[in-house]
Amino acid sequence: MGAHIYSWNDLTVDHPMDLIDRRRIIGDDVMLSHVTLHKGFRIQPHRHDNEQMAVVLSGRVRFTLGEEGATEVHELGSGQVLHVTSNVRHGAEALETSVLLDVFSPVSEATGVDNPGQ
Repeated sequence: MGAHIYSWNDLTVDHPMDLIDRRRIIGDDVMLSHVTLHKGFRIQPHRHDNEQMAVVLSGRVRFTLGEEGATEVHELGSGQVLHVTSNVRHGAEALETSVLLDVFSPVSEATGVDNPGQ
């Protein structure tokens, strides 16, 4: 069958780095992650082939975008979405405990939190 129903509470939580809790649903062409970033979580600027949309459901996250020496800083809160195209350098810091939905396409087991500093 081509349809599946999931419950976030039934999915395994992994912790690819300190201060992050993540649950993932991995499809053929897209990956959806329910992520809790605890206050103080920081991912250094990195890049990946995936296109990414980070939907902030609650909390506040500071994102950095762009190459070293030419970065932009954006603070996003509940209801805001960051769209990062493929191979754009970006990083993040949780200013408070925050919940996000991350959408990645194409699917990849390795994202920035799986290969920090990439």
